[in-house]
Amino acid sequence: MRAVITIVLLIVSNIFMTFAWYGHLKLQDARITSNWPLYGVILLSWGIALFEYCFQVPANRIGFRENGGPFSLMQLKIIQEVITLVVFTVFSTLMFKGESLQWNHLAAFVCLIGAVYFVFMK
Repeated sequence: MRAVITIVLLIVSNIFMTFAWYGHLKLQDARITSNWPLYGVILLSWGIALFEYCFQVPANRIGFRENGGPFSLMQLKIIQEVITLVVFTVFSTLMFKGESLQWNHLAAFVCLIGAVYFVFMK
């Protein structure tokens, strides 16, 4: 159950992270923040990123093997990276219509699946 909780928390964390890192570009495109100074956009992103950390830190604590979780530190990192790319891919293709999934993106995902396989291999 700790594995499922960890993965769900990492997914939620990465949704906030993606909005913090790239959501301001969509807000600028929609002319909501286009006249904001850079420090205003940074503060907005930091505010969103606070919620990312509210999910990321518990996910790592719950999932880490030395805290009773099922994952090693390396496994947590690889899982987090794969989740980050999946969330980003969904976000970018839905929010930015000019972005599309190409064959080389899919090839990179296959390599990441291989990374997950190898990091869990005994």
